[in-house]
Amino acid sequence: MGWAHPFPVSGGVRAGRRWTREQLESLPWTAAEPETVDAVVLTVSELLTNAHVHANSDAHLILTWDGDCLHVSVHDEDPTLPRQRDPQAGETSGRGVGIVRMLADGLQVKCQRHGKTVSACFRPAGAARPGDS
Repeated sequence: MGWAHPFPVSGGVRAGRRWTREQLESLPWTAAEPETVDAVVLTVSELLTNAHVHANSDAHLILTWDGDCLHVSVHDEDPTLPRQRDPQAGETSGRGVGIVRMLADGLQVKCQRHGKTVSACFRPAGAARPGDS
């Protein structure tokens, strides 16, 4: 099961958070795991912001639920890979990758012909696992 939506540089982050919450409502585990939903929405916010600010690009958000992991993927047009920084106190940016690494169960970055895709995986505790009866 999956959903995809483009988000433009202008106003895309807020719309992305709202759209993500709407899509997640259809998954059976989300009502019982509001903390996971909040972590997913914060991750979407960070990844869309990075695409807009650092890549100066529109972003394409894809959510995919495979029964085990909710994959949150954001594609932008800049092939430059994100890197985790260690910002100084008072700096207003530079924490996004670190935040996503702390929230997600996995993080992957793939260079592509036209840009990159950053994907985070969330494994909710209440979701049925493959092989469960």
